[in-house]
Amino acid sequence: MRKQTTGTIVKHLLRGAFLLVLLFLVIHIMPHVLGQRDISKKRLVDTEAPWVWQNPLPQGNDLRGASFVDANTGTVVGYYGTIVRTTDGGNSWTIQTSGTTQNLWAVSFTDVNNGTAVGEGGTILRTTDGGGFWVSQASGTTVQFRGVSFTDENNGTTVGEGGTILRTTDGGNTWVPLSSGTANTLFGVSFTDANNGTAVGGTIGQSEILRTTDGGQHWVSQPNPGTQFLFDVSFTDANTGTAVGDQGTILRTTDGGNTWIGQTSGTTKTLYGVSFADANSGTICGFELGGTGIILRTTDGGNNWVEQTSYSLPQGASAFFAVSFTDANTGTVVGDAGIILQTTNGGGQWNSQPSVTFNYLYGVSFTDANTGTAVGYENPDGMILRTTDGGSTWIRQSSGLINTFSGINFYGVHFNSANTGTIVGEEGIILRTTDGGNEWVQQTSGTTDYLYGVHFTDENNGTVVGFLNGTILRTTDGGNHWVQQTSGTTDGLFGVYFTDANNGTVVGNSGLILRTTDGGQNWIPQSSGTTNQLRAVSFTDTNTGTVVGGDFGVSTILRTSDGGQTWVSQQNPGSDVLLGVSFTDASNGTAVGQAGTILRTTDGGQNWVRQESATNRDLYGLSFTDTNTGTAVGGYGAILRTIESEPTPTPTPTPTATPTVTPGGITLSASGHRVRGMHTVDLSWTGATSANIDIFRDGSLVATVSNSGTYTDSIGVRGGNIRYRYKVCEAGTQTCSNEVTVRFGGPPL
Repeated sequence: MRKQTTGTIVKHLLRGAFLLVLLFLVIHIMPHVLGQRDISKKRLVDTEAPWVWQNPLPQGNDLRGASFVDANTGTVVGYYGTIVRTTDGGNSWTIQTSGTTQNLWAVSFTDVNNGTAVGEGGTILRTTDGGGFWVSQASGTTVQFRGVSFTDENNGTTVGEGGTILRTTDGGNTWVPLSSGTANTLFGVSFTDANNGTAVGGTIGQSEILRTTDGGQHWVSQPNPGTQFLFDVSFTDANTGTAVGDQGTILRTTDGGNTWIGQTSGTTKTLYGVSFADANSGTICGFELGGTGIILRTTDGGNNWVEQTSYSLPQGASAFFAVSFTDANTGTVVGDAGIILQTTNGGGQWNSQPSVTFNYLYGVSFTDANTGTAVGYENPDGMILRTTDGGSTWIRQSSGLINTFSGINFYGVHFNSANTGTIVGEEGIILRTTDGGNEWVQQTSGTTDYLYGVHFTDENNGTVVGFLNGTILRTTDGGNHWVQQTSGTTDGLFGVYFTDANNGTVVGNSGLILRTTDGGQNWIPQSSGTTNQLRAVSFTDTNTGTVVGGDFGVSTILRTSDGGQTWVSQQNPGSDVLLGVSFTDASNGTAVGQAGTILRTTDGGQNWVRQESATNRDLYGLSFTDTNTGTAVGGYGAILRTIESEPTPTPTPTPTATPTVTPGGITLSASGHRVRGMHTVDLSWTGATSANIDIFRDGSLVATVSNSGTYTDSIGVRGGNIRYRYKVCEAGTQTCSNEVTVRFGGPPL
């Protein structure tokens, strides 16, 4: 994958001595192409101000599935419940509310309105209006679904872990498990009509191909010459199909799978997605661990496969996962970090969505709502991005440095005015600009430590910290001279903040907090009360400050109101390590961290409320210029922005449900929350005996679903002081539950 770092550094793996330090410091293993962290826990939203993507665009979560029904209309799905839709051939994209944070792996549309997406945790989502509303369907399992294929709005099949196959003939109102005859994971499935379908998968050393000709009632294992995992399959008619897999595997059949013949791909990369528009014209996409993506094209049914390279992507884009063609010329490829490539000439030219980087960003500093700089990794010269319009556009700046072997990591940045700023990074790098980054000048640091944090109180007085040897550097002349100070520790140091030239705080490993009141001539250890790693610090005056960090499933937030003489641990709803913090005054602050965590307080940390980030990317850096305006940066080039139209409301409990008197044997309960800022209500009921249930909101029927006992209503509305009335009835009858009211904001009921 990328030659860059995560958490701390993962770049110089060949440096044995440094690796020992690295293994201790690293807080998060780089996401694997074929695996990811468990991010299935629900994230509640308690704010009306969304965080929106500025890079990559239209968003930066991995995309795993794509389904286009014509040249203009298509839907792509991916990690963290991501669903993105276009109706104009990709000129514009709309992020849709899925109602889940489960990773979605596949999607199948039969027309512009009817579609199904599947993913982890047994997730099946259905829309009948082109994604205006996605409804969760009961799968009866928690396995991971990897493939889905519908031939019309009613008939569909999904496949997944452990040989799982589910079938529906009523648009997903009921899903019936089928016997596959295998315990191997099935990754892809393709039906050409209601009866004829093929599923593929495998295990180590074995390709699995299953075939049905009776709508899945019976599945027959087909012999094939493959010995590798198969990840996808595409049939254009009942007889003609292609399967692809690991180590460049391509298998072809023209007799419904009675015989499968290996084709020459010319690569050993993993081939992950395949789409044929007709018997002859097909496209395959894939990736190589530690390498780059690949696109292959055939116009003669696979007798010849040609690699296509007519696309340009920023550095850091390394994997393509899914492809969908609607005719021989028009197709879309999607991949990691939200990659979207599109062609209208059969891949002669692939056009990408606008993004400035897919590499990691670690630090960000804004001096006003419009003017800011973000830094991170790039080969060969490090990444520096600049905006003067609040992030609507980000412009790459040159560092003036070169490292062609492994590139350069910049970890910290701080501007004390629009033009004057300092960047720090690996191997003692310190860069300085006085013209807004048009020119960066390297300064002599006198160390080869990896410098992680930097903070200036004015143009002259600044401090830098490093994490190999407890390094603290100080300048009083704008960096013309840097002097090493005695920190009294060899622990790694990550964060630094000064409120004036004399008073400052440094934080680091093992709960370390150091304090100075004389510009760093003396650094005094303070008692933090924790041994967790502390990553960032923010003070609003000499006495009032907050430190964040954590360790292995624990979010740590510490608060002082007496200059650090006492530090108090604050409770928060997070469980992931926090990596950045920014307070604009004593009351209003935000912290960011692993797995897209964003926490917000408006009362000095007495209450921390989770905000919806719309991603599971690690967020490393954060900068607010006022109470309402902030930018966060993180993994795979993530840049997120929030601009609240009004101050964040004081945190309140999750919206409560008030049941009325139960008129019959069905008992309904409900709870409301927000997903990506949209009102979402979870319903649960007992006592119903019918096969299907009618769901009523405010007196109107919104859905008829199987009697699973649960339903999630993704309303697609923002705002506060709104109430919804619910009841459920046995389908087509007046046998109904009690009525339940759910409110979002407003005065008490």
